[in-house]
Amino acid sequence: MQSTLTAVDVSAPTESSSTAVSWGPIVAGAFAASTLTLILMLLGSGLGLTMVSPWSGLSTSVTTFAASTAAWLIIVQWLSSAVGGYLAGRLRTKWVGVHTDEVFFRDTAHGFLAWALATLLVAGVLGSALSAAVGTGVQAASTVASGAAMGASAGATANAGGAATDNATSYFVDALFRQADAARLAAANPESDAAATAQASRILIASAAAGEVSADDKTYLSQLVAARTGLSEPDARARVDAVLARVEEAKVQAQQAADTARKAGATFALLGALSLVVGAFIASAAAALGGRQRDDEEAVFLTNR
Repeated sequence: MQSTLTAVDVSAPTESSSTAVSWGPIVAGAFAASTLTLILMLLGSGLGLTMVSPWSGLSTSVTTFAASTAAWLIIVQWLSSAVGGYLAGRLRTKWVGVHTDEVFFRDTAHGFLAWALATLLVAGVLGSALSAAVGTGVQAASTVASGAAMGASAGATANAGGAATDNATSYFVDALFRQADAARLAAANPESDAAATAQASRILIASAAAGEVSADDKTYLSQLVAARTGLSEPDARARVDAVLARVEEAKVQAQQAADTARKAGATFALLGALSLVVGAFIASAAAALGGRQRDDEEAVFLTNR
């Protein structure tokens, strides 16, 4: 018996004519997330202003304020991501003839795209503010580092014939040449005072750049103070030592402030990056939840009908 082979027509797989990406729900979710972010940011700004007061003892500490600000930014990111992702999943059209796993992947992708678009929109609106916050530490550190250069520039101006002095050292210079007897202040020679002030300012600037005051500079400062104020040599040296100690204390405080700002900027950047990653996950999960509820609601409607 001769077997007969029957030709079997194998139909080629067909692709759906509708695209897998529904940009309408994605844009809607992104706009909703961006708007909610702005509203919550304004609310957080109002709450933050209630924590700050110009009156001593009524304001919270810098650490508490920074921690509460970071926590609020994380909450804002997570809430807006959840709302935007859920709307992106719930508003999309139903995919017919698509496997359940593929539907889940598309929903999560829609949530991720809605989060990405919302992030770009918020960054475009608040980009300058975020850049300023992240760059606070670098700016403060560079300010302290460039202080010596600015002081050298001011010293050069004084050398050129002007009586200008660096604002950062003018107070300490005034403290150096404070008269022992107030009556002598009116009788002092203004030109000599200006020259001595400029010279002492240049010594302080050079010493700040070098990190210490040399013994010769300290002795010369003591002689200038003694000559201009009428103090004895030991009293003039004691005044110089006291002013130099205050200068060093101010320098240490400036370095500590710069270091605190640097750490705050680094912490803000790391927490911001972490909140964005978690926000992307929340948006994707919320979109998957919204898409599943949308399909379930339609299935229940069709069954009941």
